[in-house]
Amino acid sequence: MPPIRVMIVDDHNLVREGLKAVFDQGLEIDVVAEAGSGEEAVEKSAELEPDVILMDISMPGMNGIQATRTIREANPEVKVVILTMLDQEGYVYEAVKAGATGYMLKSTSSDDLIEAIQMVYDGKALLHPDATAQLLKEFVTLADNRTRDYGLSNREMEVLQLLTEGNTNKQIAKDLWISEQTVKTHVAHLFDKLGTSDRTETVAHALRSGLVT
Repeated sequence: MPPIRVMIVDDHNLVREGLKAVFDQGLEIDVVAEAGSGEEAVEKSAELEPDVILMDISMPGMNGIQATRTIREANPEVKVVILTMLDQEGYVYEAVKAGATGYMLKSTSSDDLIEAIQMVYDGKALLHPDATAQLLKEFVTLADNRTRDYGLSNREMEVLQLLTEGNTNKQIAKDLWISEQTVKTHVAHLFDKLGTSDRTETVAHALRSGLVT
């Protein structure tokens, strides 16, 4: 099996040199390019088409999230693994949304990082456990913010979730220990607050906007 062609993107020379030294010790990975900025990463990715890109986030100019989005839009086949410090909330979700297929921390051991590159190259998505916990936290925060944006009460959210699962008014009433008429009132409020006209449209809107999963 030929080595995996990797590009390292980080604005610190020492980080790039350290990673390259690690990869050069084995035969699994061939570092075909290095870049010190998001702009340079986009340019070299288009020119060299690496298999996997190790991408830092915090860089001057175009950051790693923006570079990932631009690279993935131009070449959906390339895999991007974010390699950074987990010190700023919101980045894990934004990285995944931009098209990153992996999210690892710079504290990761060299063996684990090589394994992560191989897994991502093979088509698997990979998140460091700490990043997974952060992503779940960000999803909860995002859902809470959207709930507030629409002005939905806790009870309306419960009804919306049960609607999404395909329950009838009668089933919802039974699950929530409320009357069927009360369920109808909540559904009417959902139509009004979400700007929808029927149950199907309401469920579709809720799923699209991330109010429910």
